[in-house]
Amino acid sequence: MGKQTVDALIEGGKATAAPPLGPALGPLGVNIGQVVAEINKKTASFKGMQVPVKVIVDDETKEFEIKVGTPPASALIKKEAGIQKGASNPLTEKVADLKIEMIIKIAKMKEDALLGKTLKEKVKEIIGTCQSMGVLVEGVSAREALKLVDEGRFDREIAEEKTEVSAEELKELEEEKKRLQKEIEEKREEYLAKAKEIIASMEGKEKGAIKAKLHEAEIPEVIIHELLPEDKEAGGKK
Repeated sequence: MGKQTVDALIEGGKATAAPPLGPALGPLGVNIGQVVAEINKKTASFKGMQVPVKVIVDDETKEFEIKVGTPPASALIKKEAGIQKGASNPLTEKVADLKIEMIIKIAKMKEDALLGKTLKEKVKEIIGTCQSMGVLVEGVSAREALKLVDEGRFDREIAEEKTEVSAEELKELEEEKKRLQKEIEEKREEYLAKAKEIIASMEGKEKGAIKAKLHEAEIPEVIIHELLPEDKEAGGKK
Protein backbone atom coordinates (compact mmCIF):
# COMPACT_ATOMS: atom_id res chain seq x y z
CA MET A 1 0.00 0.00 0.00
CA GLY A 2 2.83 2.44 0.81
CA LYS A 3 3.43 4.53 3.88
CA GLN A 4 1.26 6.19 6.47
CA THR A 5 2.14 9.18 8.62
CA VAL A 6 1.18 10.03 12.18
CA ASP A 7 1.71 13.59 13.41
CA ALA A 8 1.76 14.39 17.11
CA LEU A 9 2.83 17.15 19.46
CA ILE A 10 4.66 15.78 22.50
CA GLU A 11 6.79 17.11 25.35
CA GLY A 12 10.47 16.54 24.71
CA GLY A 13 11.62 13.19 26.11
CA LYS A 14 8.20 12.32 27.54
CA ALA A 15 6.35 10.48 24.76
CA THR A 16 4.15 7.60 25.96
CA ALA A 17 1.80 5.01 24.46
CA ALA A 18 -1.11 7.05 25.80
CA PRO A 19 -3.16 9.36 23.54
CA PRO A 20 -2.54 10.93 21.15
CA LEU A 21 0.37 8.75 20.02
CA GLY A 22 -0.63 5.21 21.06
CA PRO A 23 -4.15 5.08 19.57
CA ALA A 24 -2.89 6.58 16.30
CA LEU A 25 -0.05 4.06 15.96
CA GLY A 26 -1.99 0.98 17.13
CA PRO A 27 -3.87 0.29 13.85
CA LEU A 28 -0.62 0.50 11.88
CA GLY A 29 0.81 -2.62 13.50
CA VAL A 30 4.08 -0.96 14.49
CA ASN A 31 5.95 -1.71 17.72
CA ILE A 32 4.69 1.23 19.79
CA GLY A 33 7.28 0.72 22.52
CA GLN A 34 10.13 1.04 20.02
CA VAL A 35 8.59 4.12 18.45
CA VAL A 36 8.12 5.81 21.83
CA ALA A 37 11.70 4.97 22.87
CA GLU A 38 13.09 6.38 19.62
CA ILE A 39 11.02 9.56 19.92
CA ASN A 40 12.20 10.11 23.49
CA LYS A 41 15.79 9.58 22.43
CA LYS A 42 15.48 12.11 19.61
CA THR A 43 13.63 14.70 21.71
CA ALA A 44 15.55 14.38 24.99
CA SER A 45 17.22 17.76 24.44
CA PHE A 46 13.82 19.48 24.19
CA LYS A 47 12.90 18.94 27.84
CA GLY A 48 10.05 21.26 28.79
CA MET A 49 9.26 22.17 25.18
CA GLN A 50 6.42 20.97 22.96
CA VAL A 51 7.89 19.25 19.92
CA PRO A 52 6.15 18.32 16.65
CA VAL A 53 6.91 14.72 15.73
CA LYS A 54 6.17 12.85 12.52
CA VAL A 55 6.16 9.03 12.49
CA ILE A 56 6.27 7.49 9.02
CA VAL A 57 5.33 3.79 8.92
CA ASP A 58 5.83 1.37 6.01
CA ASP A 59 2.57 -0.59 5.61
CA GLU A 60 4.30 -3.83 4.59
CA THR A 61 7.54 -4.01 6.56
CA LYS A 62 6.24 -2.05 9.58
CA GLU A 63 9.55 -0.23 9.61
CA PHE A 64 9.28 3.34 10.82
CA GLU A 65 11.06 6.65 10.44
CA ILE A 66 10.82 9.49 12.93
CA LYS A 67 11.20 13.12 11.97
CA VAL A 68 11.40 15.70 14.73
CA GLY A 69 10.39 19.25 13.99
CA THR A 70 12.21 22.04 15.78
CA PRO A 71 11.96 25.81 16.13
CA PRO A 72 14.44 27.82 14.04
CA ALA A 73 18.02 27.81 15.33
CA SER A 74 17.65 31.52 16.11
CA ALA A 75 14.72 30.77 18.43
CA LEU A 76 16.71 28.10 20.27
CA ILE A 77 19.68 30.46 20.60
CA LYS A 78 17.42 33.11 22.10
CA LYS A 79 15.99 30.56 24.55
CA GLU A 80 19.45 29.41 25.67
CA ALA A 81 20.72 32.99 25.93
CA GLY A 82 17.60 34.24 27.69
CA ILE A 83 17.05 37.12 25.26
CA GLN A 84 13.98 38.36 23.42
CA LYS A 85 15.76 39.31 20.20
CA GLY A 86 19.15 39.45 18.54
CA ALA A 87 21.25 42.56 18.04
CA SER A 88 19.88 45.29 15.76
CA ASN A 89 23.42 45.62 14.40
CA PRO A 90 25.33 42.34 14.96
CA LEU A 91 28.59 43.89 13.75
CA THR A 92 28.71 46.45 16.53
CA GLU A 93 26.37 45.10 19.22
CA LYS A 94 26.72 41.94 21.30
CA VAL A 95 23.66 40.93 23.29
CA ALA A 96 24.66 37.69 25.04
CA ASP A 97 27.30 35.00 25.45
CA LEU A 98 26.91 31.21 25.16
CA LYS A 99 29.14 28.35 26.26
CA ILE A 100 30.20 25.75 23.70
CA GLU A 101 28.07 23.18 25.58
CA MET A 102 24.99 25.28 24.83
CA ILE A 103 25.95 25.45 21.17
CA ILE A 104 26.35 21.65 21.09
CA LYS A 105 22.92 21.29 22.73
CA ILE A 106 21.29 23.41 20.03
CA ALA A 107 23.17 21.56 17.29
CA LYS A 108 21.85 18.25 18.64
CA MET A 109 18.32 19.67 18.80
CA LYS A 110 18.56 20.73 15.16
CA GLU A 111 20.58 17.76 13.91
CA ASP A 112 17.92 16.56 11.45
CA ALA A 113 17.59 20.02 9.90
CA LEU A 114 21.26 21.00 9.60
CA LEU A 115 23.41 20.38 6.54
CA GLY A 116 26.59 19.28 8.31
CA LYS A 117 27.47 15.59 8.28
CA THR A 118 29.30 15.62 11.61
CA LEU A 119 28.40 17.20 14.94
CA LYS A 120 31.40 19.50 14.57
CA GLU A 121 30.04 20.81 11.26
CA LYS A 122 26.60 21.25 12.80
CA VAL A 123 28.13 23.19 15.71
CA LYS A 124 29.75 25.54 13.20
CA GLU A 125 26.36 26.13 11.56
CA ILE A 126 24.85 27.18 14.90
CA ILE A 127 27.78 29.47 15.62
CA GLY A 128 27.19 31.01 12.21
CA THR A 129 23.65 31.85 13.29
CA CYS A 130 25.03 33.37 16.50
CA GLN A 131 27.16 35.63 14.34
CA SER A 132 24.08 37.04 12.59
CA MET A 133 22.41 37.68 15.97
CA GLY A 134 25.25 39.40 17.81
CA VAL A 135 25.73 36.51 20.25
CA LEU A 136 29.21 35.71 21.56
CA VAL A 137 30.49 32.15 22.03
CA GLU A 138 32.87 31.45 24.91
CA GLY A 139 33.43 35.17 25.35
CA VAL A 140 34.61 35.83 21.79
CA SER A 141 32.91 36.84 18.56
CA ALA A 142 31.24 34.07 16.58
CA ARG A 143 33.80 34.61 13.83
CA GLU A 144 36.64 33.97 16.29
CA ALA A 145 34.76 31.01 17.78
CA LEU A 146 34.58 29.40 14.32
CA LYS A 147 38.36 29.65 14.09
CA LEU A 148 38.71 28.02 17.50
CA VAL A 149 36.46 25.16 16.39
CA ASP A 150 38.60 24.65 13.27
CA GLU A 151 41.71 24.66 15.43
CA GLY A 152 40.27 21.84 17.56
CA ARG A 153 39.79 23.92 20.70
CA PHE A 154 36.42 22.27 21.46
CA ASP A 155 37.04 18.80 20.00
CA ARG A 156 36.76 17.10 23.40
CA GLU A 157 33.44 18.73 24.28
CA ILE A 158 32.03 17.94 20.84
CA ALA A 159 33.26 14.32 20.90
CA GLU A 160 31.68 13.81 24.33
CA GLU A 161 28.54 15.68 23.18
CA LYS A 162 28.62 17.78 26.33
CA THR A 163 25.47 19.86 26.82
CA GLU A 164 25.48 20.60 30.55
CA VAL A 165 26.43 23.99 31.96
CA SER A 166 27.06 24.50 35.68
CA ALA A 167 25.02 26.86 37.84
CA GLU A 168 28.13 28.99 38.34
CA GLU A 169 28.66 29.27 34.59
CA LEU A 170 25.02 30.24 34.06
CA LYS A 171 25.42 32.96 36.69
CA GLU A 172 28.52 34.27 34.92
CA LEU A 173 26.69 34.32 31.58
CA GLU A 174 23.81 36.26 33.14
CA GLU A 175 26.23 38.85 34.51
CA GLU A 176 27.92 39.09 31.13
CA LYS A 177 24.55 39.61 29.45
CA LYS A 178 23.78 42.49 31.82
CA ARG A 179 27.18 44.05 31.10
CA LEU A 180 26.66 43.77 27.35
CA GLN A 181 23.18 45.30 27.63
CA LYS A 182 24.60 48.20 29.63
CA GLU A 183 27.22 48.75 26.92
CA ILE A 184 24.51 48.84 24.24
CA GLU A 185 22.46 51.35 26.22
CA GLU A 186 25.48 53.58 26.85
CA LYS A 187 26.48 53.43 23.20
CA ARG A 188 22.91 54.25 22.14
CA GLU A 189 22.92 57.34 24.36
CA GLU A 190 26.20 58.44 22.78
CA TYR A 191 24.78 58.01 19.27
CA LEU A 192 21.58 59.85 20.22
CA ALA A 193 23.47 62.80 21.66
CA LYS A 194 25.76 62.98 18.63
CA ALA A 195 22.84 62.70 16.18
CA LYS A 196 20.81 65.39 17.94
CA GLU A 197 23.82 67.69 17.89
CA ILE A 198 24.21 67.19 14.11
CA ILE A 199 20.49 67.73 13.47
CA ALA A 200 20.49 70.91 15.57
CA SER A 201 23.55 72.26 13.75
CA MET A 202 21.85 71.66 10.38
CA GLU A 203 18.50 73.17 11.24
CA GLY A 204 16.75 74.42 8.08
CA LYS A 205 18.75 72.10 5.81
CA GLU A 206 17.10 69.49 3.58
CA LYS A 207 16.37 66.18 5.27
CA GLY A 208 18.49 64.34 2.69
CA ALA A 209 21.53 66.43 3.54
CA ILE A 210 21.00 65.85 7.27
CA LYS A 211 20.70 62.11 6.75
CA ALA A 212 23.86 62.09 4.67
CA LYS A 213 25.70 63.84 7.50
CA LEU A 214 24.34 61.35 10.04
CA HIS A 215 25.47 58.45 7.87
CA GLU A 216 28.87 60.08 7.54
CA ALA A 217 29.03 60.19 11.35
CA GLU A 218 28.19 56.46 11.41
CA ILE A 219 24.95 56.94 13.31
CA PRO A 220 22.99 53.63 13.27
CA GLU A 221 20.09 53.53 10.82
CA VAL A 222 17.60 52.70 13.57
CA ILE A 223 18.44 55.96 15.38
CA ILE A 224 18.30 57.98 12.16
CA HIS A 225 14.80 56.66 11.47
CA GLU A 226 13.82 57.38 15.06
CA LEU A 227 14.93 61.02 14.90
CA LEU A 228 14.06 61.64 11.25
CA PRO A 229 11.07 59.40 10.46
CA GLU A 230 10.09 58.92 6.83
CA ASP A 231 7.29 61.18 5.61
CA LYS A 232 4.00 59.27 5.56
CA GLU A 233 3.22 60.47 2.08
CA ALA A 234 6.65 59.47 0.76
CA GLY A 235 5.34 56.14 -0.44
CA GLY A 236 2.87 57.80 -2.80
CA LYS A 237 -0.75 56.80 -3.19
CA LYS A 238 -1.81 53.49 -1.70
